[in-house]
Amino acid sequence: MKRYALEELKNWKNSANRKPLLLFGARQVGKTWLVRDFAEANYDSYIELNFFSDDKLQKIFNKDISVEYIISQLELHFNKKINPSRTLIFFDEIQESQRAMDSLKSFNDSQIGKEYNIIAAGSFLGVMLGRRPVGQTDQITLYPMSFCEFLEALGKEMLANMINRFDTAAASGTAELLETLLKQYYYVGGMPAAVSEYAASGDLTKVRVIQNELISSYKSDFSKHINDPRTEPKIRMLWDSISLHLVKENKKFIYRNIKSGGRAAEFENALQWLVDTKLVYKINKVETPKLPLKMHYKEIIFKIYMLDIGLLGAQAEITPADILAAGSDIVDDMNGALAEQFVCQELKTAKISPLFYWGREGSTAEIDFLIQGNNEIIPIEVKSSKHTKAQSLKVYMHDNNPKHAIRTSLKNYGITKNLYSIPLYMISQGIKELIK
Repeated sequence: MKRYALEELKNWKNSANRKPLLLFGARQVGKTWLVRDFAEANYDSYIELNFFSDDKLQKIFNKDISVEYIISQLELHFNKKINPSRTLIFFDEIQESQRAMDSLKSFNDSQIGKEYNIIAAGSFLGVMLGRRPVGQTDQITLYPMSFCEFLEALGKEMLANMINRFDTAAASGTAELLETLLKQYYYVGGMPAAVSEYAASGDLTKVRVIQNELISSYKSDFSKHINDPRTEPKIRMLWDSISLHLVKENKKFIYRNIKSGGRAAEFENALQWLVDTKLVYKINKVETPKLPLKMHYKEIIFKIYMLDIGLLGAQAEITPADILAAGSDIVDDMNGALAEQFVCQELKTAKISPLFYWGREGSTAEIDFLIQGNNEIIPIEVKSSKHTKAQSLKVYMHDNNPKHAIRTSLKNYGITKNLYSIPLYMISQGIKELIK
């Protein structure tokens, strides 16, 4: 399956100032597959080190992390000559070896080391106990597959190309088909294993089995990769509560909704663990929308979205009929939770950040997302259907007079003064077009 992050890896390879690359991302989003695919297409040879499954590698790095020593030992270990410019070296599950992580600095600091192509990945880099040589590495985050990647996996390349070109005229002629495919994506989501199964069999029952297995594997990780065992039950409670928070009219995350008397001090470490492992997205509130947004958000007021829309549906036990059956109202009945999750996920995948949301103090007026670009703040109002009346957006525009505002729904593309109507399935491309 084609992953658009391949272009990011190609840009990294061709960069004149290339450093060892840290590839972040939650478990099972396809990091290892992506690197292997990249290596096959761009290098003559490839060496993969898995620090979780190969104990002998730990001994190499524990003895010496100089570039010359590591390369010589890896050549002996794999019985393969390493060409600095033609061999990709992949440190997988690097969080299992602090010494391997430290060696990335050696590769970046020495002139000889800079010649080598090094990628390191791990599902728990964000919660790694030791040091991470952030200044000595380049970094990329891989997210679940986007809607366009999903379309390409289903053999709908022309539709994906049309969306990526932001061809709004052509999209209006295929709107009904795109809405159907969007609903399929709402159910399947972007986890590669689920998408691969759906592309191969079209069997949504098998897709749900995979999604439930992924959720179970994440829960088993809670006990394996935390420092304090007392944190595990709190992580589980937080994880299980995400769908309940998102279906509420006010999606603000409230700790006491997890358990009676719940407080931030009790759960904030557990929440940070989920954020650091990329299993959830935390979107903070801004009451006074001024640039830069990072200087004006409320640390203690936020919403939480799940890693993937398909996993959200599995956690909420949404059935195929709930989403795909004609006349089903569940998308609207869930207070737009699926549409908001979709938009959040698309913006994250497209690297449109930082993301915040707006709410007026002492009022119910709320805008789903705020982004910044071209020295302006752009509000994004999300609607799950073609019914787009939204008092909150009117309030925001009256109070703040934005240069551009976006309403995304199932309506076709259109512009009224400074309000841009962008179809949900084109949201990230529409934003990029607006701020390019």
